[in-house]
Amino acid sequence: MMKMARRKFLTSTLAGAGGMILGCSGAKAKRAAGGPPPGPFEIVPLGKTGLKVSRVGLGTGMRGGNRQSDHTRLGRERLEGLVRAAYDRGIRLFDMADLYGTHPYVGRALKPMPRDQYVLVSKIWVRRGGIPERERPGANILLDRFRKELATDYVDIVQIHCMTSKTWTDEQKKQMDLLEDLKAKGIIRAHGISCHSVEAMSAAAASPWVDVVHARVNAFGAAMDAPPEKVAPVLKQLRAAGKGVIGMKLVGEGRFRDDDHKKDESIRWALRPDRVDTMVVGCLSEAEIDDFTGRVAKIVNAAGSRA
Repeated sequence: MMKMARRKFLTSTLAGAGGMILGCSGAKAKRAAGGPPPGPFEIVPLGKTGLKVSRVGLGTGMRGGNRQSDHTRLGRERLEGLVRAAYDRGIRLFDMADLYGTHPYVGRALKPMPRDQYVLVSKIWVRRGGIPERERPGANILLDRFRKELATDYVDIVQIHCMTSKTWTDEQKKQMDLLEDLKAKGIIRAHGISCHSVEAMSAAAASPWVDVVHARVNAFGAAMDAPPEKVAPVLKQLRAAGKGVIGMKLVGEGRFRDDDHKKDESIRWALRPDRVDTMVVGCLSEAEIDDFTGRVAKIVNAAGSRA
């Protein structure tokens, strides 16, 4: 009975999306005007930040911790090649964190590319454990190291990583003030949090300080903070407040890697216009990049043809 109800919910939700994916009337007008059709490499606004990113970004933190991830475990040559391949295909958003240890790889891979042609995201780690050092210095100190590792003068987006508390805006006031100062100096362009609870996400929607959030999203609740039907209204609040929303866990932290149906349904779920601006996926090969971006293109084009 519960499985039947779940399937019925997903079917009705996704069917109702129909022509609503990505605001397809706008997509149709764009095609009529001779512009490129929307798809995985379309450059879109990230909330009200003024930043523009590709619809799909490359994540680098699959099973990340202690400055390692499945991406660093690929080795330098393969990971840097993966980043360059993503850029060559049209991906312009690259997601990192101090926790993952991927800054130097991404920095080297993108160094030949025009700096204004891609967006770098990183995150500072303030919780116990997770990184080798016991100390948790201020964001100003961390950004000096981040910029050296990334071989860049500025980092586009810096977030406070893995926020779960509904009162994080009080608990992280020091880091928030430091990040605000870095933004005023042009060292970063936007700040926010990576959300790991619905309560933290709701607090982000209400906070004027927040420019951008990471939110865990897919159609099946895998590796998410709550069931999709509870997360969706909070995503709508974030978007209504002008926050940039970066969706993550679209493949359920790898759980759906071999499940075509679940990957497609999760993309459809996320592409509703009141959910995310962009999606980052921790692809580990060029084939995975092509598979995911091909699915996005297929779903967006199908929705556009019905508009």
